[in-house]
Amino acid sequence: MHLKFTMYFKQMHQRPDRSIIRLEWIKYVIENPQKELIQQDGRIRRWAKIDEMEGRILRVILLQDGETVHNAFFDRNIKL
Repeated sequence: MHLKFTMYFKQMHQRPDRSIIRLEWIKYVIENPQKELIQQDGRIRRWAKIDEMEGRILRVILLQDGETVHNAFFDRNIKL
């Protein structure tokens, strides 16, 4: 899978708290979601635990095409 990103993601991923998120983790969440939700605007939210980050849960938001990453962050408010 070749990952595509929005400009918003590229800008956000430069923040110190987001730059630690590895692209392979994003790919893992996209391909192996433990939970998925489609927003009213058609964007797709996917979550999965990242073992290398002590089981923290990474949320990845995709555009409607299901391929383009719009956002990714560790979600403190979700229980899987």
